[in-house]
Amino acid sequence: MAARIPTALFPLQMEGTGEGIITPQGLHRAMKKRDLEIALEKVPPFDDPDPALEQYPTPAVIAADILFHAYRNGDVMGMKVIDLGCGTGIFSIGAHMLGAGMTVGYDISDKALDIARRSAESFDADIGFVRSDISDIDDGADTVFMNPPFGCQTRRADRPFLDKALEISECVYSIHMAETLDFVKEYVEGKGRTLTYNKTYKYDIPHTFSFHTKERHRVDIVVVNIR
Repeated sequence: MAARIPTALFPLQMEGTGEGIITPQGLHRAMKKRDLEIALEKVPPFDDPDPALEQYPTPAVIAADILFHAYRNGDVMGMKVIDLGCGTGIFSIGAHMLGAGMTVGYDISDKALDIARRSAESFDADIGFVRSDISDIDDGADTVFMNPPFGCQTRRADRPFLDKALEISECVYSIHMAETLDFVKEYVEGKGRTLTYNKTYKYDIPHTFSFHTKERHRVDIVVVNIR
């Protein structure tokens, strides 16, 4: 597992009432959370989502909030970050923008990875994207970000992601259906880990697949930090 690097060399900047950061990629420009959100809105969604993989996009406003929280915790700057089930790369690109020392995204979908690579290139971001089944990943990281399948199509589809994340990192940020929070807490505690933080968001699932009957369906999702 990669060694954690002190983040004090790049302190949090405060501009007026906004939160901001200075990254190694832009030492002379402070970035606020809103700046990050605007940038991440340019990351393309899936162009042909696969229902079996539950390929739903992570909204930029949610991704930016999670990443910024992790940054303030010292879990991004200078760290090796892995994005499990990276999709089109929103967490990978966001982590790079916040000064991650190394970022790698893993996904099983060639189509998603093609979009992620093109998007990273448009951001001039040096990010490795690797095609792999979740069970075959043997990499290690300081911090893992992931938005695993919720299990709507395949029951317990998020468990292999949780198991792999806990195996390869001491710090995990993961998104789940809010109604499963108690289960996630019990599950990780059974693995000898602790759920140290959670925050609930409203998420509008867009009409993406033929079995969707509504234009949008609002659900509660929760991000957890596991240590």
